[in-house]
Amino acid sequence: MSQRESTIETTMSDDADSLGILADPAHLHSALDITGRDPNQLVGQLRQMVMIRKAEERIGEMVEAGKVHCPCHLGIGQEAIAVGISSALRRSDRVFGAHRSHTHYLALNDDVTGLFAEVLGKVDGCSKGMGGSMHLIDQESGFYGSVPIVGATVPIAVGAALAAKMDGEGDIAVSYFGDGAIEEGGVQESLNLASSMRLPVLFVCENNFFSSHMHIDLRQPADATLRFARAHHIRGVAIDGNDVTVCATVAEEAVESLRRGEGPYFIEAVTYRWRGHVGPAEDLDVGVKRKGDLAIWKERDPISRVVRALDSAGHLSGGEFDQICADLDDFIDSSWERAEASEFPPASALYDCIYSGTPRE
Repeated sequence: MSQRESTIETTMSDDADSLGILADPAHLHSALDITGRDPNQLVGQLRQMVMIRKAEERIGEMVEAGKVHCPCHLGIGQEAIAVGISSALRRSDRVFGAHRSHTHYLALNDDVTGLFAEVLGKVDGCSKGMGGSMHLIDQESGFYGSVPIVGATVPIAVGAALAAKMDGEGDIAVSYFGDGAIEEGGVQESLNLASSMRLPVLFVCENNFFSSHMHIDLRQPADATLRFARAHHIRGVAIDGNDVTVCATVAEEAVESLRRGEGPYFIEAVTYRWRGHVGPAEDLDVGVKRKGDLAIWKERDPISRVVRALDSAGHLSGGEFDQICADLDDFIDSSWERAEASEFPPASALYDCIYSGTPRE
């Protein structure tokens, strides 16, 4: 076993009941093992994660400033999952998100202006200003939509996987959802159908331990959601969701098996959101676990771990990272300016998105 393979083993678990050190915030703080990884690809993934974080930080700032009025569920601290998994996808795959999907959307494109304009309700938004933060879509990039109803896009992703199987082009569907969604009946039915029909769907559970404000220890007899996949005879693994290299490696292997027709796969990516269930504040008042754990979980920051790894390997200096951040600051500023300059949709557009086909006159 190589050093790289050994490191991956310590950041994965096939125990269907317990997450072990993956759930312990005192572990996995060190720089990532990037042995065998393309440094240029890693720098690109780092840039993407920083872009996502800065975009969400700007949204949070604008919520506090009173410029953004729609509910915004931020994924700050969870960027590595979507970035790592998206690296294994192609544009013809069909990706579905949930209520916390800024990361999933921006991991497939760099349309920060479209995201900003959408949360502002402007016509240049990715949903023409009609959806807000939780109704994002970019089918050209492979993102087929997100909705706020917990677990609602999981059965849609299974349907998309069935369509992909019938098309016979080797495309797959990806369904992102949180640990709270695993408790929805529709999700269990989706797992069962996908397994029974051997559909090419990748289920990605972003386990950040909180369903809204309630910790998984108060809702479930075990902290691993992988056991639900195993109950439906679905292959899967739990991984460190704050390690972009592990997310990418596991996704590459899972996606290859899906394209070969080997049936669905389940990835439980263990992570921790830094902000509240909704809004920009760090909800430290929600339960004693967040009061004591958030600062420790920040030591598992998916961005700083990549920076330290690239720096120690001689692939990225501190000055180069500072330049990346400065360039992205300019990009975020210009994206926000364009979004603010966009117009609000006219009142006549209220009926345009109700039915498919010709817009109402």
